[in-house]
Amino acid sequence: MSEKINITINGMPVEVEQGKTILEAADQSGVIIPSLCYHKDLCVAGNCRVCVVEVVGQKRLSAACATPCEEGMEIRTNSLNVRNSRKHIIELLLSEHNADCTRCYKNGNCELQNLASEYKIMSQDFIPLAPQKKYTIDMFSPSIIKDNSKCIRCQRCVRTCAELQGVNALTVAFKGDEMKITTFFEKAMNDVVCTNCGQCINHCPTGALVERNYIEEVWEAIANPNLHVVVQTAPAVRVGLGEELGMQPGTRVTGKMVAALKRLGFDSVLDTDFTADLTIIEEGHELLSRLKKALVDKDKSVKLPMATSCSPGWIKYIEHMYPEYLENLSTCKSPQQMFGALVKTYYAKARKLSPDKIISVSIMPCTAKKFEANRPEMHDSGYRDVDYVLTTRELAIMIKQAGIDFYKLEDAKFDRLMGESSGAGVIFGATGGVMEAALRTVYAVVTGRDVPFENLDITPVRGMEGVREASIKIENPQPEWAFLDGVELRCAVAHGLVNAKKVMDDVAAGKSNFHFIEIMACPGGCLGGGGQPIPTSPEIRQKRAEAIYAEDAGMPIRKSHENPEILKIYEDFLIKPLGEKSHHLLHTHYVGRNRF
Repeated sequence: MSEKINITINGMPVEVEQGKTILEAADQSGVIIPSLCYHKDLCVAGNCRVCVVEVVGQKRLSAACATPCEEGMEIRTNSLNVRNSRKHIIELLLSEHNADCTRCYKNGNCELQNLASEYKIMSQDFIPLAPQKKYTIDMFSPSIIKDNSKCIRCQRCVRTCAELQGVNALTVAFKGDEMKITTFFEKAMNDVVCTNCGQCINHCPTGALVERNYIEEVWEAIANPNLHVVVQTAPAVRVGLGEELGMQPGTRVTGKMVAALKRLGFDSVLDTDFTADLTIIEEGHELLSRLKKALVDKDKSVKLPMATSCSPGWIKYIEHMYPEYLENLSTCKSPQQMFGALVKTYYAKARKLSPDKIISVSIMPCTAKKFEANRPEMHDSGYRDVDYVLTTRELAIMIKQAGIDFYKLEDAKFDRLMGESSGAGVIFGATGGVMEAALRTVYAVVTGRDVPFENLDITPVRGMEGVREASIKIENPQPEWAFLDGVELRCAVAHGLVNAKKVMDDVAAGKSNFHFIEIMACPGGCLGGGGQPIPTSPEIRQKRAEAIYAEDAGMPIRKSHENPEILKIYEDFLIKPLGEKSHHLLHTHYVGRNRF
């Protein structure tokens, strides 16, 4: 146990662990110290100085986020000097900020705006510099808009891209009043090694980085009587949407979400979890096919370990950073894109609709899904498979615009035909979920028995550690899979691209002995995606994960291969896993990209 020390904050005695910062100690004792550059996910920077406090005996004010507590330290967080200093710092930030708040996408959820409101900045004591500067707005990316006029240079986005993702798409350029956050050679975000993950958006305190939104396009489609608008919702949305509408983190709102979508006017409200189940069938059989070729046919060209392909941020990352390992990726499309292809084919045929009259909309926790839907590979239905991607935040905006009282909605159920799913599909929303869902099905297919874990909960792949490892020994398989008898199926799970790099570096160095790897681009998996409610933190992600697993535990069907709608689509349309039609609609390939 860490040694305790004694300090006082505003005259109140406080006992804290040695090594804690003043900011952490104040939070522990119920004292709020404002900050802008600080974030629990990131290293301490001390850039903004909004968190300054007075330490008795020191000549200068100290940044609370970067100052460790010491025995006997007397701290004042509310002295006249502190209040005036904070107010002047906020005024200086506003003088260089495009404060057209009412037309800003982050209006109402901007940390700078909140501070200006709390400190009642009624007058401007400094010359406003924002109108005199030439700013650029980068709108070339299908996922992210970067507006330099709203940047306060806190560098949270830079640290996010470097520390959480290891991508370094954003950096600091120039000095003094010319300093700005930019990209390699000041190229557009769409032209650099950006994975579109949106973590920079989640960590930006202002409107300098926001998602490219398609709300008006979707409203227009819904209003067009000649169009049939279908919407799919990802598993992580149901444990995040409530936060945007005033509920506590981790609140499950599946039924209310479906009811809201129906009130918004969508013609059919369906579930991405359906194609998550479908992904498991295709991906599981692909893994078994690779293992058979490697172990029975001794085919040395087989690429192992096989890596999941559900996360578009991870896909773009490997295209840039490890293009030589693209063949290790599963050829399965993500559940979003599988859904889109089937909407324009299977669904259109069943509903006797012309595919060109169907608009396919997805609600995703992810900004990279916007990029994925825009990829040239995603037109196998003969049309663009997914027409518009909205984030969880965008859906919340539409619900508010429509005047829907979310609290008063009665639960509704997804429509049938591509609306039924299993608990295995739900856990796709958490890191390790794809792996767990796949193992539930693969083990059952091979042995005819459930995985040897209590209540189907494969706990070794669950958790928030950056990289996790697990293995399942296959014993007494069915005759068709006799070659797997005694094989220990070795798996790895990683979330956050900085952890993906650790796994892929081991693969490149020949240190990896895994058969199957799951990688998700965002911390915590999709539930921590770049399109989820802001703020996010380790505690909030944990609560969302608990909600995901609670949803799974309460499902009547918890294995993908037992979903009756999955059995039906193979019987009526796809014929068999890895078959000709599946290969055409549900599988794809990716291309290497420049590393600069």
